[in-house]
Amino acid sequence: MSDLTAFSRSHTAARIRAAATRGTLSHALILSGPGDRAAAALYAAAAFECASEGDRPCLACAHCRKVLSGIHPDVAFVRDPEHKELSAETVRAMRSDTFIRPNEGERKVYIFEDCAILNEKDQNILLKTVEEGPPYCAFLFCAENSAVLLQTIRSRCVEIKLGEEAGAQEGEREAALAFCHLIAKGNAASRTAFLVKLENRKPGRDELGAFFEDARLVAADTLLGVYGAPTSSDTAEVCTELAQSLTKAKILGTIDLLDTYRRHCSYNVGVGLTLGGFAAELEEVLR
Repeated sequence: MSDLTAFSRSHTAARIRAAATRGTLSHALILSGPGDRAAAALYAAAAFECASEGDRPCLACAHCRKVLSGIHPDVAFVRDPEHKELSAETVRAMRSDTFIRPNEGERKVYIFEDCAILNEKDQNILLKTVEEGPPYCAFLFCAENSAVLLQTIRSRCVEIKLGEEAGAQEGEREAALAFCHLIAKGNAASRTAFLVKLENRKPGRDELGAFFEDARLVAADTLLGVYGAPTSSDTAEVCTELAQSLTKAKILGTIDLLDTYRRHCSYNVGVGLTLGGFAAELEEVLR
């Protein structure tokens, strides 16, 4: 039984809420780890459907209440109770449904509550839809271990690991903010020194991917601010620095580069080579 109330107070919920509020929550999420994946999926679905002009999900508007009650017409659990694995017919029917526009909300959200029952054929059927599907569709993949998903699927999603220590996640966030400050105010030498220190910590690929993703969200928040949208209070100072120091083209280039290297971390990457390649390409973007 999921405990949405407890989850909504977690650091992971705050991360989902911040991204959804500024419109940068990925359309394809992997919710992995030993935490409450069912609660996380409902919370993320509510974030996609929420009608609030403030924080999303607000958990109070009609759309949020319907999602949490399991009656929102645009939020569907992809299930096949007659088979141990999802049948190809079930997945194809879901794929066809994506071309029908939402009934009430802004999104159609498809929740795969146990990706262990998604076989290779199912995932290959899903691949193009996840990558190139209608812009109003979102996909939530729940898995204790994301390795049950094909690399081709994982590389097109943002993974959110549940059950991690809040301190570790906060440390990743602080590292991303510090690096974005160096993008705005530092020079190539200071940025390289920062990345060398990061390499010396020997981060795993999940931690490194989270660093790139958190930095990407800060850069995306900056771009929204440039166009007049409000930025999150915890990123406002760094966003202002980036907006004052970089052109729109450089901000966009930085966002794209961070996303590319975040995707690289879905593979069995070497940390040193990854950070070295990123450092070199970033200086080309900022030149």
